Amino acid sequence: MSATVMPSPHRPYTVAYGSMPGTARLSWVDIALIVLFLIGIYTNYTIPISKNVPIPSIPAGVAGLILLWRRRDQISRAGLMAFILVIALYTVSILCAPDLNFLPRRTNGLIQLVYSMTIGYALFLTVTLGSRNQIAGLFLGCALTLAIGCLLETYGGLRPISDSVRSVLYSRGFYDGDLRDLTYYDRVRPKFFASEPSSVTFCYSLFTFLWLVASSSRWKLILYGLLFALGIAAMPGPTLLLMLILAAPYLVFLASRSGGKVNFARLIPNAAACLLCAGAVLLVAQTVFVERNRDAQSGNDPSAFYRVRGPALAGIDIMSSMPFGAGLTGEPFIQDRVTNLYLRSPAYSSAWPVVHPASELLINYFWLHWIYLGLVPGLILIAAISYWLTTLGVPSPAFCWVVWAILGQASGAYVGPTCWGVLFLAAAVAVLNQRTTSKTWLLKAVD
Repeated sequence: MSATVMPSPHRPYTVAYGSMPGTARLSWVDIALIVLFLIGIYTNYTIPISKNVPIPSIPAGVAGLILLWRRRDQISRAGLMAFILVIALYTVSILCAPDLNFLPRRTNGLIQLVYSMTIGYALFLTVTLGSRNQIAGLFLGCALTLAIGCLLETYGGLRPISDSVRSVLYSRGFYDGDLRDLTYYDRVRPKFFASEPSSVTFCYSLFTFLWLVASSSRWKLILYGLLFALGIAAMPGPTLLLMLILAAPYLVFLASRSGGKVNFARLIPNAAACLLCAGAVLLVAQTVFVERNRDAQSGNDPSAFYRVRGPALAGIDIMSSMPFGAGLTGEPFIQDRVTNLYLRSPAYSSAWPVVHPASELLINYFWLHWIYLGLVPGLILIAAISYWLTTLGVPSPAFCWVVWAILGQASGAYVGPTCWGVLFLAAAVAVLNQRTTSKTWLLKAVD
């Protein structure tokens, strides 16, 4: 009988009967570096190394490169070759995109993409080495830190300190929508050292969802609902509705699995639970975010347009007319086209201020994937990255992509660490979730 071993996070695995192996734990150094990476995603603090090459989310970059060095012995040949394949395909995409005069900009975008994917890969390798309870506790602690910080900012006098730090960190993009907050929420939303309130709600939604997937508590769905309510109280914003939507891919792709395969006896009630989540989204939108929901539906909310409706219009237009897309970071190439498309849309208001720079026209990394690459190359890249995830032992690449797409409705910067951090974090907690689904199962690594 062959000996059982702990699953390697970078090799595919199969499920076999047996008793659970020992539980691994990350060192305090690794935990600190993960937290620093998450701070980078949260703040999106960027430092330019030259006029045209900024390094986004620099704390995440520092943490990710250190984690990569610490995990260098865990990088498998299959995983590395799959990564090289993905980068090679992206390189081909910028060469095939129209108008090679924009090649230098697209090359800068490729450099940022390689940087973001590399540190995301290192984060994945590290998170999957931790125990399920340890990682769940880490993300729950991060989420509660944001909630408590927001409550202190609103009710505990922390706002002046937060605003003074923010004024130093964010010389550009400093949020000035407090008057709009008073209209929609009857108060100024907390920023808690982030550039804008949506960064807070985005990360709170992400961290809480990662806790849900990693947690082994039988009461976690109820606790997840309570954490959603806490978020509404501490940091109101429509991005929190993504928490309810994110429950669907968890229920369908992970909670419905048994022994490494989809169990239809679980899938049917879980699919019904997804319908309840959809109903809850509509109920909360119409009762908690009444004014914001009304303006978004009537076309009076510029934020909703630039984040969701506008990028969808641009994505469909580019896919139908440009086979190889606009190229990585190709917003300047299509700026006039997108602007004219927006102006012709009945959902766009001419009263809104002109958006500049071009990157602010498209704040949605899901649609940027199709805008940059086009339909067929975009599908090829998704297939290649899915293959990479499979070589890393991820049980459901489909789960990762659905989570990535949902959160993409509230975040831009396709070549930045946040975009790929979301994908690799979803992949990591999926591995943890299936590793310890039952005490009667163990994972057996296979070469």
